[in-house]
Amino acid sequence: MIVQLIRLLLTIPFVTLAFSPSFTTIIKKNDRASSSCLFMNSNDHEPSLMMDRRKLFTTAAAASAAFLPMMKPNIVIAAEVKNVVVAGSTGQTGRRILERLARTKGLNVIAGVRDIDKASKSLAEASTVVRGAMVQKVGSIDTAGVELKHLDVVLDSVNAIAETLSGADSLIIATGFIPGNPFKMKDEAHKVDNLGTCALVDAAKKAGVKKIVLVSSILTDARSWGKENSPGFQVTNAFGKVLDEKIVAEKYLRSSNIDYTIVRPGGLKAKPPTGGLVISGENTLDSGEISRDLVADVCIAALTDPKASNKVLEIIEAEEGGPKVFNGLVM
Repeated sequence: MIVQLIRLLLTIPFVTLAFSPSFTTIIKKNDRASSSCLFMNSNDHEPSLMMDRRKLFTTAAAASAAFLPMMKPNIVIAAEVKNVVVAGSTGQTGRRILERLARTKGLNVIAGVRDIDKASKSLAEASTVVRGAMVQKVGSIDTAGVELKHLDVVLDSVNAIAETLSGADSLIIATGFIPGNPFKMKDEAHKVDNLGTCALVDAAKKAGVKKIVLVSSILTDARSWGKENSPGFQVTNAFGKVLDEKIVAEKYLRSSNIDYTIVRPGGLKAKPPTGGLVISGENTLDSGEISRDLVADVCIAALTDPKASNKVLEIIEAEEGGPKVFNGLVM
């Protein structure tokens, strides 16, 4: 299915893959170092590449017609992933991840939530969410195949979180503080995006989790490549110094000896994607926006794709006229 097709395509030089068949995918090379990007075989001298839907699937069909049934609504995750926990599953990105996993055959899905009764109701209902100046319509999720377990990264101990993760082989972390009281934002960002993520990593080690996918943000590591004065970093980090908190957690994960993929999206959009997915290497993107739908797709693909192993993937959506100034708190 999708995972098998991806692996097949990885054997074909210079093929890119769109997560949604409606869009063209662009893989942007890391011009600072050799890039090993998701879904691409590359060498350092090749330019960025595009392949439209028809050409992509013509190539795939020529390689193996057996994978054309990938267009079915249900997909099959590779055998090595059996039990997945989604932390932050009621958030805007987390619920999109949960929605995709919930309809995946052969997979046990656990939604980590702070309040099981409240989450069960909110996930099953379509609703309208107001975030700042943005109004988002949130679709319902069929949770029949999902187990809801209590998980609070701020209040729970590492042992309690490990109990929630018990039996899981994979963990997707989509937690993040929500800006509110300006006098408490720094404390909240520290507790959720730093300490909370580190607690999840410690609990994952105790529970024997083999793979962690962390949703972070572009410009999280801005200080290391001279981008701390960029508009995107200045605006976003003003909210509780959230990017400075995220980089601490990223480094903690990278030192954990657990196979990881850190997904750093640009400014998050609630609307479906209208442009191709752009995947770039670590510390290369300082602007751009992306649909949460594409972020969810990348996170799920990263669970099983070997090219995403122990990698940082920076992702945005291709936009006419070039990327906009990044604001990671665009909801």
